[in-house]
Amino acid sequence: MHIHILGICGTFMGGLAALAREAGHSVTGCDKGVYPPMSDQLRALGIELIEGYDAAQLALKPDLFVIGNVVTRGNPLVEAILDAGVAYTSGPQWLAENVLQDRHVLAVAGTHGKTTTTSMLAWILERGGLKPGFLVGGVPLNFGVSARLGEGKTFVIEADEYDTAFFNKRSKFVHYRPRTALLNNLEFDHADIFDDLAAIERQFHHLVRTVPSHGRLVVNARDDALQRVLAAGCWSEVIRFGARKEAPGELRARGEPHAFDVLRGSLKIARVEWSLLGEHNQMNALAAIAAAEHVGVPPDAAAKALASFENVRRRLELCGKVKLGGGEVKVYDDFAHHPTAMRTTINGLRRKIDAREAAEHGEHQRILAVFEPRSNTMKLGSMKAQLPWSLEEADLAFCHSGGLSWDAAQALAPMGAQAVVCDNIDKLVARVVAATKPGDHILCMSNGGFGGVHAKLLDALAARR
Repeated sequence: MHIHILGICGTFMGGLAALAREAGHSVTGCDKGVYPPMSDQLRALGIELIEGYDAAQLALKPDLFVIGNVVTRGNPLVEAILDAGVAYTSGPQWLAENVLQDRHVLAVAGTHGKTTTTSMLAWILERGGLKPGFLVGGVPLNFGVSARLGEGKTFVIEADEYDTAFFNKRSKFVHYRPRTALLNNLEFDHADIFDDLAAIERQFHHLVRTVPSHGRLVVNARDDALQRVLAAGCWSEVIRFGARKEAPGELRARGEPHAFDVLRGSLKIARVEWSLLGEHNQMNALAAIAAAEHVGVPPDAAAKALASFENVRRRLELCGKVKLGGGEVKVYDDFAHHPTAMRTTINGLRRKIDAREAAEHGEHQRILAVFEPRSNTMKLGSMKAQLPWSLEEADLAFCHSGGLSWDAAQALAPMGAQAVVCDNIDKLVARVVAATKPGDHILCMSNGGFGGVHAKLLDALAARR
């Protein structure tokens, strides 16, 4: 079968394309502003990518068009598809019907940490010998690809609450029908499609309704919104994780995020020692361990697998280093775009830097946070008031304000001279490079390609040197 995918370079649709190709289908696709890492992965698989949504693509005559949720009415190719009356479906629906049937689906949902936790869980099952299939909204470094069919019964999927397609406004994850559902956290996001937190809680409850009675819900014990979701009705086993105090049957951690015991009640059942930092990753690990246990991987084996977990591309990923003066400047890339994720990412880098400084008795090293409010929620300005809070641990902050309908400078005014706003990438790069000192860490945060800012910074820093 030939399928043509609209919005193919999104992390979900790109993974779906990889699965379809592996299953033997002929796959082509199109997108606007084709960018890595997904474009690199797709080209390596021999998938033809077309820039833009020209109606002429109808002449490809695929057996099926698979339409991503980035595409709306008024799109020339969509209008041509509708006018021609040819077959089309959504990505989640295609996945449910062609990949997830008869699999034990483990779905990872939550506002934050989905990609990392999905990758952890897939790696635990891999090391446990289950040979899982998976679809991750990123590229796990342990696997090198964002998706594969797998050989076993299990399939691990990042379960997004965003809507399915222009013709199906339900959340993506209601299509997946998991037997194990991991609910990591829940706060307001996606202001372009949800009016408030209660609306998102309702979608999460729709997911809970699809989990069978012999299934398992793995739920963050600290998250009030998730407790409200369960209170609306629950028909499956519930395992909570992350409680700060001992509770029967619940998993919690004792120790630092990089080296901690896993406790069930008061009983130690495993120990995790790994390279990741931050309490958020400690919570992600607890969740993955509890979910893996449901398909037969013991907690101690899961903890040992995490020791070799390498995280995901674009999660505090080091893009390059440049010698400057008597020191070195490092440039990182991260997918963070929600204020909470931005704050968590900066805190993770700060912990990493501070730990090294303590070991080496070094001087304070600065973090320069470079970001663009690119998500639909951030473009609407719904969370602009949280930006100063999200950037507190950065020494300097640089915002790309191009395309915003709200005043970024005004939103960042509480930060004073600590914040700089530029309306194009070249100006932003120039201001960052001018402010950079030897030993600085430049952290770029965006859920898109960010205009190639990482390479531009490295080039400009090298030229300054």
